[in-house]
Amino acid sequence: MGNCIETAKKSTAEIAPSELMKSPPVIKLYGPPNSFATSHIRLALQYKPVTLQFIPSDTHPNPTLIYQSDVVTGSVEDILQYLDTKFPDPPLAVANNTAASTASIWGWSGGETTPLVVWVVVLQHRSVNWHLERMVKWAEDIAARGGNARGDPSMGTPRMEMKKFGKSYSQLLQVMLEHAQMEETVLFQILESADRGLCKSANEDHATHLPIMNGIKEDIKTIGVMNAGIPDYQEALVNLTSRLKRLKENCRKHFEEEERELLPLMEATELNKPQQEKVLQQSLDIMRETHSHLFRFLMEGLQPHDAMRYFDLIKRYCDNVRVSLMLHMMVD
Repeated sequence: MGNCIETAKKSTAEIAPSELMKSPPVIKLYGPPNSFATSHIRLALQYKPVTLQFIPSDTHPNPTLIYQSDVVTGSVEDILQYLDTKFPDPPLAVANNTAASTASIWGWSGGETTPLVVWVVVLQHRSVNWHLERMVKWAEDIAARGGNARGDPSMGTPRMEMKKFGKSYSQLLQVMLEHAQMEETVLFQILESADRGLCKSANEDHATHLPIMNGIKEDIKTIGVMNAGIPDYQEALVNLTSRLKRLKENCRKHFEEEERELLPLMEATELNKPQQEKVLQQSLDIMRETHSHLFRFLMEGLQPHDAMRYFDLIKRYCDNVRVSLMLHMMVD
């Protein structure tokens, strides 16, 4: 998942799965710039192999899409279906993604009976895993260069690049902290109420990961004030890379265990639909920063069908103002 550092033209911190989806066909979209429907379609078009020309227009009450001789207007669902017909890879309409979004997870096949919060957790796992892999590759690249500049003006000097690295890691750290808090205060509480001690191992993992996560943050701060090229600088880069690899592997194993041993048991709690919706709302409320200024960061770590599936989940159970803000962060 994602791109290799060596071939990236953009900052490593900005690499996302959707980077592979861009190609020449031009689509024009007319619609009110502050419309929820217009923003939703603009988000979807980011994942299609097209070039979007968005023309803000209050004279078009509904989003209107023009491609070659086709003029398409109507609901968001109608336009997404049209886009999937014209550009089937990747499919974005949630109805077309049942197989992708309910794929087998470590031998357990989720389905319509799977509580909504389970899919939120699984998709967050995928995003965190992707970002951790990206950070490891970036750290390896810096270490291989001995901290020297890449020759990429967008990255600047070694110290400037390390600041970018630190900012990206801080964003990931915040998402991971909120994710762990959400699991401990919502998901694990539900499971523990059904069978006390069920989540003991998962809670212990969280406690083990925290010192590593904070240690990486301190390592980055230390490297940021060191002079590039000295032996201590190179040693610090190697240690940073080693810690990131350890965190990545620990998280991968932890997520696998949760998805194999804990998440399937959520079906046994037999939450009804109103209860599921309440649990999902509680989970999103706890992860407030993730679903505000860090929303773009989270979505960058998801493959297109996963990103649209995630957005479909939260748009149904978040208030419209909050969802609109998240949309604008993605498309503006």
